[in-house]
Amino acid sequence: MKINILGTHATKFGELWNISPRALAREAMENALNASGLKASDIDALYVGNMLSGILGNQANLGSLLVEELGVQVPAFRIEGACASGGLALHNAINSLKAGQYKTVLVLGIEKMTDHSQDEITNALMSAGSDEERLAGATFPGVYALMAQAYMQQYKVSEEDLACVSVKNHYHGTLNPKAQFQFPITIADVMRSAKIADPLKLLDCSPISDGAAAVVITSENILKKNKKPIQIIASEVATDTLSLHDRKSFTSLSAVVEASTKAYGKAGLKPSDIDVAEIHDCFSISEAIATEDLGFSKKGEGARDIAKGKRTLFKGDIICNPSGGLKACGHPVGATGIKQIVELTEQLRGEAGKRQVEKARIGLAHNVGGSGTIAAIHILQK
Repeated sequence: MKINILGTHATKFGELWNISPRALAREAMENALNASGLKASDIDALYVGNMLSGILGNQANLGSLLVEELGVQVPAFRIEGACASGGLALHNAINSLKAGQYKTVLVLGIEKMTDHSQDEITNALMSAGSDEERLAGATFPGVYALMAQAYMQQYKVSEEDLACVSVKNHYHGTLNPKAQFQFPITIADVMRSAKIADPLKLLDCSPISDGAAAVVITSENILKKNKKPIQIIASEVATDTLSLHDRKSFTSLSAVVEASTKAYGKAGLKPSDIDVAEIHDCFSISEAIATEDLGFSKKGEGARDIAKGKRTLFKGDIICNPSGGLKACGHPVGATGIKQIVELTEQLRGEAGKRQVEKARIGLAHNVGGSGTIAAIHILQK
């Protein structure tokens, strides 16, 4: 059974201090429903992807809270998987349709982060880390910095090569009116920005953000209600060890390799068939490694291929993060995985405006939780 996307919406991402979580959710859900041509009463269930509401907002029962905004009492589920919460919510929603439990569901990703201090947010995010990492005082920038050091040493990659990830995604962000950062940066800007965890600098890191995104998905039997359906032809999830130090490699995420390999197999596709991808670039090293794990680049060539422009709008082959990615569009962690689906749907429908990828027909979403502990891969087709 193929799953169809009927309607989508993403709020603006950024420091949205004057907007409540309820208001963010309401905007995303109402607009996704309007885009689908459906009413709230047509929805059989609500799936909410969120990581931090219980820790930062003292509200863990987010499904029940937000179903009130729909105005209908349907089953509601909050799904948590660190920064992959959105992708996992979508995966669970898809499985509920395939099982025949529901016919049409709404999937929401949401996070409200900027109302809290830097220390509160850092501690909350590290709830997705291992006990050993927390006891060592490690943060996710520190953990990903270890990956970056190993990658640079193994493949003789420079800090300037890694900086090109952020430069590319900021360029794409200038074309996205909903991006948190809509200004270009240079390699020199990245190199002289404050060092966070060697070799990662401030402009190698995605920001703290607020935002929400929603999609309406359905099984084939009500496809006629929408004129421009986009199909989700693969949805796969894989997990790895919680601790980075327990893994065989620091330069590859086995969860991404496993989930993407299964997704390609289910879809009957090769990596070269992908036209556009939304990649989980929480740090610059993340996208470099991801392009290799997904099969877009050869091992050790991901960062160099990005530096050469192979993933850049209007000049590359497999275009990565036309939305600006997590780096420029923003990273409200629970919303990211659903925002990726919104972006790909707009790309495949030819509705992405200035950042449109020409003749895009197949898109891939790569959503990762923790330091690669869990990965959700979705493939969409026009």
